[in-house]
Amino acid sequence: MMQSDKQTAVVICPGRGTYNQAELGYLARHEPSSSDFLSSIDKARAASGQIPISELDAAERFKARLHGSGDNASALIYACALADFQQIDCERYDIIAVTGNSMGWYLALACAGVLPGLSGFNVVNTMGTLMHNQGAGGQVIYPLFNADWQLEDELVHFCDDVVARLNDETGVEIYHSIDLGGMIVFAANEQGVKRLLKELPPQQDRFPFQLQHHSAFHSPLLNHIPRIAKAELATNMFEVAQLPLIDGRGMIWQPRRYQTNSIYDYTFEHQVTQTYNFSKALEVSLKEFAPDKLIVLGPGTTLGPPIAQELIKQNWNGLNSKAEFQARQQEDPFVLSMGIEAQRALVV
Repeated sequence: MMQSDKQTAVVICPGRGTYNQAELGYLARHEPSSSDFLSSIDKARAASGQIPISELDAAERFKARLHGSGDNASALIYACALADFQQIDCERYDIIAVTGNSMGWYLALACAGVLPGLSGFNVVNTMGTLMHNQGAGGQVIYPLFNADWQLEDELVHFCDDVVARLNDETGVEIYHSIDLGGMIVFAANEQGVKRLLKELPPQQDRFPFQLQHHSAFHSPLLNHIPRIAKAELATNMFEVAQLPLIDGRGMIWQPRRYQTNSIYDYTFEHQVTQTYNFSKALEVSLKEFAPDKLIVLGPGTTLGPPIAQELIKQNWNGLNSKAEFQARQQEDPFVLSMGIEAQRALVV
């Protein structure tokens, strides 16, 4: 039997916050405007009275209020990521699993064939619009790593203590929203966001900061969303996966080994209201599938550092520092980000 020259790859789908000023024109650069894929999304958006994705992407300048709002950002990111997925060279890579961060779970469902055709777009567009119109609270991101991208246990305990103390205050609600490599994302109500921004000490000249146009994703502050989402999105949209999926708990959904109503319930209940552990999803991707490469779909490159921090935390192939990760990426990259042109050339 001849041995395949293909390399195995786990595909990672991005979440919100990955289409910013630098990404303006991403679709125009990488996806023909005449493509059936983009045309179908534009038609669906226009039918709903929304701005077509190609028009948003072709704007002369990036406007945070326009491009970053939930109803537009989610659809933009979906279009960019799915276009990237379709361009992966399957003669070179054997895709063995798919995962994603936060909203990236919906994208992973589309890539794996659970939400085929326009179903994936309908889910993303509906959930993005719901969050825009009926979302509550916000998110604050904070680092837990040192200059070498190594996790600092003292910072983890410190943040736990701060949150516990603040939650004792009247009117404050703070939850653990996302485990993101060497960073933590908090979900909080308005008062909780204000208190976090005041009480968390400044780090790296950037943190803490509030993620703009984000609701309190993955927390009980969105307990009202599942009922609304399920009323608008039917179970029969979900089909049997063609690829294994790793969810925000690190659970593997193997094709034909689960009922579609189970993944439907997870998607619109637990995934919406409980912590999303992207770090665990990545750990499971590495340890259960042992891929030759991790392929990160565009747009943007913001998932790169959290992925590297998790690789360092796991001591993946002896990796133990930021400098070592960067050196390996220069020599023979393990993480291939399609938002970086040089790495994209190794994928498409």
